[in-house]
Amino acid sequence: MYEYDEECLQTFLEKQEQLFDEPVAGTMEEAEAFLEDCMAAVVNNIEEAKRFLEEEGMDVEGMSMEEVEESAEVFALPSGQYLIVEG
Repeated sequence: MYEYDEECLQTFLEKQEQLFDEPVAGTMEEAEAFLEDCMAAVVNNIEEAKRFLEEEGMDVEGMSMEEVEESAEVFALPSGQYLIVEG
């Protein structure tokens, strides 16, 4: 189970519409509950993000790191880590 810090929750609240047509959370508490329910992951770098997506069955073979970073499921965090939310 991942711990979702304030940076993670705030980033998700601000950018959730990159993955969903409409907001799924309006508060930090709702964001945390949503991320826990969908078992979102936090990884340290884009290489780990690509590996995680591959392990989850997403076809990322042949994708550049930039393409992985631009995927709707991948949220870049200000700290340099990545939040991965499978919609």
